[in-house]
Amino acid sequence: MSFPNWKRVVIKVGSALIAPNKQGCSSHYLLSIAQFIVKCRANGTQVVLVSSGSVAAGAHLFTEEEKTNIAVKKAMAAAGQTEMMATWDRLFDFPSAQILLTHGDLRDRERYVSVRETIDSLLDHGILPIVNENDTVTTDKLKVGDNDNLSAMVASAAEADALIICSDIDGLYNKNPHEHDDAELLKWVENIDESIYAMAGGAAADGVGTGGMRTKIEAAEKAVSHGIDTFIINGFTELSFNMLLEGQNPGTHFQPYDKPMQENVHWMRHTSNAQGEVIVQSDFDVSLVSDAEQLTSSEIIGVKGEFSVGDTILVRKDDGTKLVKAKSNYSSCLLNFIAKQDSEEFATEFEEKTGPIISEQHIANLEKE
Repeated sequence: MSFPNWKRVVIKVGSALIAPNKQGCSSHYLLSIAQFIVKCRANGTQVVLVSSGSVAAGAHLFTEEEKTNIAVKKAMAAAGQTEMMATWDRLFDFPSAQILLTHGDLRDRERYVSVRETIDSLLDHGILPIVNENDTVTTDKLKVGDNDNLSAMVASAAEADALIICSDIDGLYNKNPHEHDDAELLKWVENIDESIYAMAGGAAADGVGTGGMRTKIEAAEKAVSHGIDTFIINGFTELSFNMLLEGQNPGTHFQPYDKPMQENVHWMRHTSNAQGEVIVQSDFDVSLVSDAEQLTSSEIIGVKGEFSVGDTILVRKDDGTKLVKAKSNYSSCLLNFIAKQDSEEFATEFEEKTGPIISEQHIANLEKE
């Protein structure tokens, strides 16, 4: 076997690898990961590192009683972030750069493109980007919540060829290997459906990380739909990385789509969050992906949430069926006003002057095919 033909790789490393005992950072499990990154770069493969661990790294500086406080958790992240970066930096003889993101940075199209440009510039200059969620400032509204999904968003933004997600087990099993001796490892997954999610189970049980196998499957689904080879591997064993370097599959390999989503459609579907909803009748049967202008105020029976011009919205039927996510050309306030007008002629003339309600340039189909 030979080294895989990857131009750009994103590797996600979790808190359990970086600060396994919540007593600061440890290089014990990181050495083999660092060697993998070094060898990738030596073979001409650019690497982006998505690294959790700031909260776990800073945990030992605070008492157990304090750790339930949200403000203290943010302080733990702030204190641990410098230690985490310093730990990685000691393992490399080339420069690295810190990129702290919130979901707000990714769901805004202009900032998303800016993130991509920054990553490109760093890689072009031989600098290793190290990405983490900005836990010191993030809120429920702005957070991604786990670095598995963040790594998939970063892989998409960076136009990576492969995404490697490190786990504490060898990959995805058909049942929990910690509870079942007859659990079997799935080496290949061609299609991520409900049966695959059912195998994933719940959240992490180690008390260190914020995600479990399910978030890794979610991340894999985001990545493969963008044409990115995705692997879930055991990050605690050096063998996993040696096998990858030899072109072998050490864990579970998720096959990328043969026909990946267009970049802007993928961003709309998997990265941009809907800020509100537009509801139409249950018998609405127009394909908005092919004809967005068919969504008019006369078809709207409700508007939920508050959104501005340019925000992403969800268009769904009254029975709950999701139709599309799209960029709104109207604010929720204005759309509510128009939809409530008794005169259809007023609404029609208004829309003819102002344009369609949703943009045709940024629209993602959510209907089950």
